Amino acid sequence: MLKIFFLIFMGAGIPVAIAMAGASLVYILFSGSLPPFVVIHRMVSGIDSFPLLAVPFFILAGNLMNNAGITTRIYNFALALVGWLKGGLGHVNVVGSVIFAGMSGTAIADAAGLGTIEIKAMKEHGYSSEFAVGVTAASATLGPIIPPSLPFVIYGMMANVSIGSLFLAGLLPGLMLALLMMLTVAYFAHKNQWGGDIHFSGSRFGKALVELAVVAGWPLALWGLIQAGAPPQLTVFLGLVALFVLDKIFSFEAVLPIMTPVLLIGGMTTGLFTPTEGAIAACVWAMVLGFAWYRTLKFRMFVKVCLDTVETTATVLFIVAAASIFGWMLTATGVTAGIAEWVLGFTQEAWVFLLLANLLMLFVGCFLEPTAAITILVPILLPITQKLGIDPVHFGLVMVLNLMIGLLHPPMGMVLFVLARVAKLSVERTTMAILPWLVPLLVSLGIITYFPKAVLWLPKMFY
Repeated sequence: MLKIFFLIFMGAGIPVAIAMAGASLVYILFSGSLPPFVVIHRMVSGIDSFPLLAVPFFILAGNLMNNAGITTRIYNFALALVGWLKGGLGHVNVVGSVIFAGMSGTAIADAAGLGTIEIKAMKEHGYSSEFAVGVTAASATLGPIIPPSLPFVIYGMMANVSIGSLFLAGLLPGLMLALLMMLTVAYFAHKNQWGGDIHFSGSRFGKALVELAVVAGWPLALWGLIQAGAPPQLTVFLGLVALFVLDKIFSFEAVLPIMTPVLLIGGMTTGLFTPTEGAIAACVWAMVLGFAWYRTLKFRMFVKVCLDTVETTATVLFIVAAASIFGWMLTATGVTAGIAEWVLGFTQEAWVFLLLANLLMLFVGCFLEPTAAITILVPILLPITQKLGIDPVHFGLVMVLNLMIGLLHPPMGMVLFVLARVAKLSVERTTMAILPWLVPLLVSLGIITYFPKAVLWLPKMFY
């Protein structure tokens, strides 16, 4: 009966969060087995979680980066690095998304922020609107895969899995996704005989390589000093001072913004802070860059960013709260146990279950926002993965990538609608433009699903 009420509410066009909470309340009223106050109690306890504190801070950090002009710096850095390749701005689109993914944690922020700059530039350089939208949509899916990631925070809280492990698990698959997308860009460039979009400049390219070397060498140098016995906090502080001095001397384009994911991952793996504290550190870092260093962030803009963050956070946490009571009711009424028994009666093979789960999550992702989908699917699917011996960190990455692909499809794909508005295309033309880019995404999904070592190597090394 609970499922029937939920489907009736969804069919009536009621928002998914209200449908979940409403179906639970109506079921309790009809059954008379529990007091209605249980709904409020379970909703409140569902969001009374320390890891969920990371959600508003990661959203705030992404919004600050988006509004402080840092997206333009990332675009210019990516242009210097790969803009001279054939199909240059397509490669710039992917590389820019890789970098911005380390700041925003959401696909929609990537599409709305960096995507606006990229689509405009690509159209000005003669690329079709369809190609610009397609590559932007595909690269936006990197946002929640490369850490930090809001869906990973939600999944980690729901599945009781280390968020730090999930963040590390997304690094190698995210880079693999980016490589496959760049190969797809190269294919279109060869097919259409496109050239580069800027002339190759040794000095500009060399400076970009130096910036990459600084980003890669800085954490290695600090790690070596800490291993040699230097005090960790003092070493990191002096390292940050040295980083700002280098940026001032050489006028780097994007070293400091690119350092955001390095600081987050480094801090979590070395135990300097938890993922939740890391989210606060990301906000502080964004404010230091926006207010003090680049001076592109004004107080009035900061207030607007905070209000936008409050609005987004309220939406996300309301979905989590509603899903908490709905998931609890599914478990209490035996729905999850029944589904697990049915699936395990159908197959005991992990690879068959993963295939069926992928098909289910791709379908669900076309209709539900990722946060709602995660909170509904985790209580149903996680018990089955535990019985089949599938690592929950590996399954978390598979789930998030499926749901990100769902964001590119009608009827509910948010990235699809954002990019249709940005590019001023119809939803139908935008959908057709995205179709070829499903190939690298689905190939990556297959590799990630059936080669778990590629996902779990880094988490097992540090955790």
